[in-house]
Amino acid sequence: MNNRKIDDLDLKILNILQEDGRVSNAEIARKVGKAPSAVLERVRKLRRHGIIKGYECIVDHKRLGSGLTAFTSIRVEEGVGATEVGQRLSEFPEVLEVHYTAGRDSYLVKVRVQDTEALQATLAKFGTIMAVRDTNSTIVLTTVKESRVIPLPSTNE
Repeated sequence: MNNRKIDDLDLKILNILQEDGRVSNAEIARKVGKAPSAVLERVRKLRRHGIIKGYECIVDHKRLGSGLTAFTSIRVEEGVGATEVGQRLSEFPEVLEVHYTAGRDSYLVKVRVQDTEALQATLAKFGTIMAVRDTNSTIVLTTVKESRVIPLPSTNE
């Protein structure tokens, strides 16, 4: 974090928080064998230095009417390294992820919508962005794994 490396205690805390972002400070302290005040200070430092970016609630998108997931590759005409189109794409509420990529296509976008008609409407919205030249979508049939957990180096226990 800035001038010091993340140590084993930080890694243990991060692993616990990735497993359950709602875990109490007292429970983290119990699991790592430290005082709650020491753990709280560690978590605050991890947040302050941007290692912990936030906490989120994971919902069942199918139960909320967004049962179709698609990945869309988008080819655009914009300068090398420019990401203005990516910024515009990220403004659509059905767009969950926007990745600027190397290769033939400029962006890989993850979209969650109700059905194929809604996907078609979303692609039409993408087409209103002047620099967009081509889209190619892959519809997900079944998600085998979806996670935001980052594999961290193992800690010496």
